[in-house]
Amino acid sequence: MIGDSTNFTSAGRTHWGWIIAIFILLLLLPAVFDTNTPTLLGIWALFALSLGLMWGYAGILSFGHAAYFGLGAYTYAITSMNLGESTAAWIFAIVLPAFVAALIGAMMFYGRISDVYMGVITLVFSLILAKFMGATAGDAYSIGNARLGGFNGIPAFPILNVPGDPSIPIFGTALYYVVLCCLVVCYLVSRWVLSSAFGRVLLGIRENEARIELLGYNAPAYKTAIFSLSAAMAGLAGCLFASWAEIVTPALFGLGQSVEVIIWVIAGGLGTLMGPIIGAVLLGTMKLLLGGQTFIDNSLVIGAILVLVVLLLPKGLLPTLMGWRKQHGQRSVNRAHSNSMRRRGGERRQQRGASEQDKTGHRS
Repeated sequence: MIGDSTNFTSAGRTHWGWIIAIFILLLLLPAVFDTNTPTLLGIWALFALSLGLMWGYAGILSFGHAAYFGLGAYTYAITSMNLGESTAAWIFAIVLPAFVAALIGAMMFYGRISDVYMGVITLVFSLILAKFMGATAGDAYSIGNARLGGFNGIPAFPILNVPGDPSIPIFGTALYYVVLCCLVVCYLVSRWVLSSAFGRVLLGIRENEARIELLGYNAPAYKTAIFSLSAAMAGLAGCLFASWAEIVTPALFGLGQSVEVIIWVIAGGLGTLMGPIIGAVLLGTMKLLLGGQTFIDNSLVIGAILVLVVLLLPKGLLPTLMGWRKQHGQRSVNRAHSNSMRRRGGERRQQRGASEQDKTGHRS
């Protein structure tokens, strides 16, 4: 699934017609539906995009990607409570996860840690944060005006506001449009990165890291950079989630959050950018619909979906649909070519018949 080179051939190709049409539909969505659920789905889509960029195009799988999602959420909550507004808080929510990821990534990649141990390190880091934040109940655990609250988390912090004006909060439909703009901008930035020389090197690292280093490229530096960029996007998603939920808890660092985003990326289509977004929206919608019932556990349903996707759609939903469309188009081209050849053959036979009749007439 990951090593299939056909998944990487369109890294810099953008279908602007589809993107503009979908963007217009999303802009008009608040006129028809309530924006609470679409806002959450947009945040999850951004979170999935952050992992899909790093895993699908650089081959770096983080089993603890929720660590940067949670860091972004907690950084925003703590900073906004101390400053009383969100202008600087959302910037810190992006910068801190990126900085932490750069430190961890540099240690892993320059230390030549294998993929197995890298997965263990990222998972353990996320679990350590979850365990630590769950043990921070009491007045002793506070940063300025913000009490960490242990398993209860941090509630009642200022939500996003218009930059420089805390008196104008951003919520409801306005927050939906902010999330939508962040998702579109991150998608376009990802497309720009992948279509640049930096992105081509990432693809080369994914296919054959040793060969890239023999060509003179510093592979650990490139991997650290994309690891940090992915963490920054996850931190932005965590910041938006904190403003949407108006509470942050240690569950944001949990194993369930990390596993969910991996499933979204696999189901949507690894090696694409739209695939993780589609996977997050579809599976996230299913999760929310199943959340109101107690007949079956949501995790069992999500696990069953993962098994079915791996067995029936090993490349993921979007690459499979694109493959079917390509095959259908190729069949149409082949059919048109064969029909054209038949017509040409018929015309040639008619010309031969006419010439033979002319020869017979001349002889008589």
